[in-house]
Amino acid sequence: MSETPIRPRVLAIAEAANPEWVSVPLVGWSLAQALRGVADVHLVTQVRNRDAILRAGLTEGVDFTAIDSETFARPMWRLAERLRMGDGKGWTMVQAINALSYPWFEHLVWRQFGTQIRAGAYDIVHRITPLSPTITSSLARKCAAAGVPFVLGPLNGGVPWPEGFEAERRAEKEWLSYLRGAYKALPGRGATLDRTSAIMAGSHHTAGEIPARHQSKVVYLPENGIDPARFGRVAAPVDDVLRACFVGRLVPYKGCDMLIEAADELLRAGRMTLDVIGDGPMMQPLQAQAQGLTGVTFHGWMEHGAVQDVMAKCHVLAFPSIREFGGGVVLEAMALGVTPLVVDYAGPGELVIPGTGVKVPCGSRDQIVSAFRAELVRMANDPTSLRTSGQAARARIQSHFTWDQKARQVAQVYGWTLGPRQHDAPAFF
Repeated sequence: MSETPIRPRVLAIAEAANPEWVSVPLVGWSLAQALRGVADVHLVTQVRNRDAILRAGLTEGVDFTAIDSETFARPMWRLAERLRMGDGKGWTMVQAINALSYPWFEHLVWRQFGTQIRAGAYDIVHRITPLSPTITSSLARKCAAAGVPFVLGPLNGGVPWPEGFEAERRAEKEWLSYLRGAYKALPGRGATLDRTSAIMAGSHHTAGEIPARHQSKVVYLPENGIDPARFGRVAAPVDDVLRACFVGRLVPYKGCDMLIEAADELLRAGRMTLDVIGDGPMMQPLQAQAQGLTGVTFHGWMEHGAVQDVMAKCHVLAFPSIREFGGGVVLEAMALGVTPLVVDYAGPGELVIPGTGVKVPCGSRDQIVSAFRAELVRMANDPTSLRTSGQAARARIQSHFTWDQKARQVAQVYGWTLGPRQHDAPAFF
């Protein structure tokens, strides 16, 4: 048997990979780039990302290939935008439409790279995005037939809506989410998982949705990471007034209205300030809710790189979102040494461990507001005490969540995949 290559040759498939965007495209770009430190990587992405990647300094044809699937992808995206019934809403509908259009992209990838894969030009084919576990992959079967390991993930998504938030669910136009579980019966899902050599799951919920017969090749690995160049400052608030911030889209499930309600008395007493970073359909209602409260500043949308300038002046990220898959903003706050205060549900609940932040139970709206109010009062009584948890949070990021660290973690998954598999899959958390 041949030895595992020290630097495996990896064909990284990331349909969404863009250094100038946020969310999934930034995850795809950041992980693919970080992997260049541990592997010889050729990135394959969609043509819409081409210009941004060229501006980032990569050479087309050498470092990356842009696949033009717009003939099918563009009309399907327009359909998704019409069906989602509102900017930033109906995410499940968007994913369902993407599940219909994405197979054409993989068809074009195989058309261009299939001969090289069969000839052994790559040791690993790794599909980084889409992150959704609902989208199958024809490449898994084709790579298996060629004798080349196929790695999938990190996958994340499908976190159920918590009970008591049906109004928020309706406001988000998440009608299709009631049927989301049907994806498990879709043709191709079983074949994809059967022929995948390793499955990286970005959340415990997603890992739990993988059938039992595949659990031996599941690795828990949260998908978000931190680029120290983007979030490299160290928070150092100097006064005794509790400084809190909220960062995110101003939509119902993010819970900014719950935060303002919880902080009302502290804000009126001048014992707390609140910086709200983000924009969305709830901007005007939130501004009306905060009318008469001193110390609340609505910054609106900000460039991603500028967000840390505001966050680094704060003691705490107060983030009562009740349905986060990944919770990247929680990691960004921790990277700065800002203590996160979150709801113990899904992504944020998994990222915040004892000593690095505070989690409140995911109950009813009134219960979350009450729990946030109690924690904010406790913090306001001694905001300087948050320095210890902020330092622990920052250390946690440096040890586990920088993109370089995540690339080393993925490299261990590659090594396990290519090796004799005489031990269990790697575990990092």
